[in-house]
Amino acid sequence: MKTIQGQSATTALTMEVARVQAISSITKCMDTIPSEYIRSENEQPAATTQQGVVLEVPVIDITDVDDEEKLVKEIVEASKEWGIFQVINHGIPDEVIENLQKVGKEFFEEVPQEEKELIAKKPGAQSLEGYGTSLQKEIEGKKGWVDHLFHKIWPPSAINYRYWPKNPPSYREANEEYAKWLRKVADGIFRSLSLGLGLEGHEMMEAAGSEDIVYMLKINYYPPCPRPDLALGVVAHTDMSYITLLVPNEVQGLQVFKDGHWYDVNYIPNAIIVHIGDQVEILSNGKYKSVYHRTTVNKHKTRMSWPVFLEPSSEHEVGPIPKLINEDNPPKFKTKKYKDYVYCKLNKLPQ
Repeated sequence: MKTIQGQSATTALTMEVARVQAISSITKCMDTIPSEYIRSENEQPAATTQQGVVLEVPVIDITDVDDEEKLVKEIVEASKEWGIFQVINHGIPDEVIENLQKVGKEFFEEVPQEEKELIAKKPGAQSLEGYGTSLQKEIEGKKGWVDHLFHKIWPPSAINYRYWPKNPPSYREANEEYAKWLRKVADGIFRSLSLGLGLEGHEMMEAAGSEDIVYMLKINYYPPCPRPDLALGVVAHTDMSYITLLVPNEVQGLQVFKDGHWYDVNYIPNAIIVHIGDQVEILSNGKYKSVYHRTTVNKHKTRMSWPVFLEPSSEHEVGPIPKLINEDNPPKFKTKKYKDYVYCKLNKLPQ
């Protein structure tokens, strides 16, 4: 660690520059980071990661539609035991994923800061959409080493193009093309999860809101961090969504909590990482488990990820699917409007 004086200088600089990308530029020649980014000892990656072990989360080939029973079994087991799996041979062309990643990277690294700020989230805004840095209340005022961009990519009625970058010019086309392909993958996963509960293939998606399900894209931008042993990109959490479909770049960062330890998750090029979120855990009355995960950062490389959160509309009520409830299996969760669930979660209030 450098001197306290050096730390104070860094902190003073960050008060003028709120974006982590800017803080990264300021601190890159230092051996310190501002104190608000230093996690408590029980969270620091160096102390809490199971070193030298990469977690081989379930990898599921979803092309084999001829054997739906096998596919359903694999997705159900992964969703119950892990809450996370990776799908390969998902049908999304490599170039579609590459284009999505290319335009997102260009937005963060080539668009002038003033232009990025034009689509920034307004303080106190109800919606998550827009360019920003902080997301939710952090314990002890700690911050994640990440900037982000949120905007909806489906359905068309929910999209607000005000939050879509105009630069690079191909941004909109790349995102709309990705959304089109991703919906097919999501439909298949919902079908398998529904069949795995003993329901008809369409029932879970109907309970989730069918055509009204909102696809919220988030681009996470984790710039190089001088002290990756002390900081986290995103703090440990479960996703509020039904499911999350994520593609990362090649820089390691995703960690999952399993059997009392934090593990790095194996990176597979062009695989889609699927997180079971809180709302599917609720719909299934706890049969499927939302995954507890976090993100670490890298000293020399920028990590990026593109999660798409499949969420209810704000007024949609989510609770255990009634067919699953009986005397032997009473409801484990309250039925409530999604907006109320989000408010409680972001403000660390009991559900």
